[in-house]
Amino acid sequence: MHRFHRAAGTAAVLVVGVVGSLGLAACESTPDRTGSTASASSASAADPSTLRVLAGSEVKDMAPILEEARQATGVTVELHYAGTLDGAEQVASGAAGRSYDATWFSSNRYLGLLPGGNQALASSTKVMASPVVLGVRPAKATELGWDRTPPTWAQISQAAAAKKFTYGMTNPATSNSGFSALVGVATALAGGGSAIDGRRVAAVKPQLTQFFSGQRLTSGSSGWLAERFLEQSANGQSGSGGSSRSVDGLINYESVLLGLGEGESTASSRLTLVRPKDGVVSADYPLSLLTTAQAKRGAYQKLADWLRTPDAQRAIMQRTHRRPVVPGVPLDPAFGRQLLVELPFPAQRSTADGLIATYLDEVRRPSQTIYVLDVSGSMNGDRITQLKRAFATLSGQDVTGTEQFTTFRPRERVTVIPFSDEARQAESVQLDPRDPKAQLGAINREVSALQPAGGTAIYSALDRAYQTAREQVRANPDTFTSVVLMTDGEKTAGIDAAQFLRTYDGLPDEAKAVPTFTVLFGESDADELREIATRTHGKVFDARTSSLPAIFKEIRGYQ
Repeated sequence: MHRFHRAAGTAAVLVVGVVGSLGLAACESTPDRTGSTASASSASAADPSTLRVLAGSEVKDMAPILEEARQATGVTVELHYAGTLDGAEQVASGAAGRSYDATWFSSNRYLGLLPGGNQALASSTKVMASPVVLGVRPAKATELGWDRTPPTWAQISQAAAAKKFTYGMTNPATSNSGFSALVGVATALAGGGSAIDGRRVAAVKPQLTQFFSGQRLTSGSSGWLAERFLEQSANGQSGSGGSSRSVDGLINYESVLLGLGEGESTASSRLTLVRPKDGVVSADYPLSLLTTAQAKRGAYQKLADWLRTPDAQRAIMQRTHRRPVVPGVPLDPAFGRQLLVELPFPAQRSTADGLIATYLDEVRRPSQTIYVLDVSGSMNGDRITQLKRAFATLSGQDVTGTEQFTTFRPRERVTVIPFSDEARQAESVQLDPRDPKAQLGAINREVSALQPAGGTAIYSALDRAYQTAREQVRANPDTFTSVVLMTDGEKTAGIDAAQFLRTYDGLPDEAKAVPTFTVLFGESDADELREIATRTHGKVFDARTSSLPAIFKEIRGYQ
């Protein structure tokens, strides 16, 4: 029956801060449903020596080098972060040009597939490069022989299918490293040589399913993926719903994988880098001036020229582990001597989007997500409206562009646990891969019918969520299982956080491996929610400086 069944058990306000004592302003910006973003200050817009840059979060590590650039050139950079695919849509639609002067994503390839994408850029300068490769635990690399002879993507797929190799990778719908890996493996499995198309994607679907059977850890960002891997290494834990041990490796930027080996605290997590011999897809980090910012061309050119000087290129290589793009700068031995084959990128947006949809809907492990939703009296008014709007979007109501990738997917199990004075009964639905529309409607109607009233039994509801998660993981171990906790206040009923954590500590390992993504909203206790996210190996998302629908869409990258 197409209804819920009882379970058994932006327009964001920019937060501008200075990185250390640097002159680089790092601004968080999250798009709202229309794709528009909050504007930087009018002073920055008018200052010819300040560049407001919409960027991928992976360039945060460039802050010290950008401060040196400011001292040398007088150009100040304000970085505002967005996902690569979402940022590309903002640029192509013209929304980015109303708030920013330039972009700095890991790649402009997806942007080039969008109508108006290339026309939105006045100039583009490649700054550095990093291929997406494998980092494998040394013992596993030796066991598989990959430390001696680089494997092909097909051989990696065979090892995954034989349960000899497990790995973590970011979500291709939100992170360029995951998208690049998906393009690379699909293209290589299809024979390489030319850009993959829809027909060839369909042909290699069985091999892609084998390949992604080895994925045990997912993430919405390359940085969080690396952090989670280090936690697993330290604690001997697995990805949600996986085995009791940590994954054998990561698919990520070469720069991120090289950075994992730094410092004594991560010595046990050093990886052998494996660069598939039939090719990779690389990030080239183009700094691009928007056509709407011709008045900033002088500042842009000064910065771009300085970043490509030999000294700057060496500093980038040494500090961020990215490859120089200027001839004459010798490669560090850490990059190895292997000649990399660059695989072609899809020529049509329909192919790229179809490849992402195939990954989400058919070849990767399905998701199980438990939403723990505050419907206490304080949620009345705009807050419950935002919550209902968030679920309308996740249920596929009036979505556009890349929002299609944030909706609930075929094969996914969605569980909702509303709470006020007490936790209500868990309601679950699993989306039929043949026709998920009826179940999507059921999810939307369930949340739309919620009416705020009563107190706030946060941790009693979270405890119920983990009892539900334990049963779901036991019944469906080959899934990505997670909990999302959203509350706008402090506990006024039920057990407290300490009592919940004691119960959590007594759960079996497979249930404790389920992360909780906590959402700061309203007057919620930030310290307690951060503690919950930390103890459950999850992540905190802040809806106090962004819209709740935007935050729920961002969380989808981690599920």
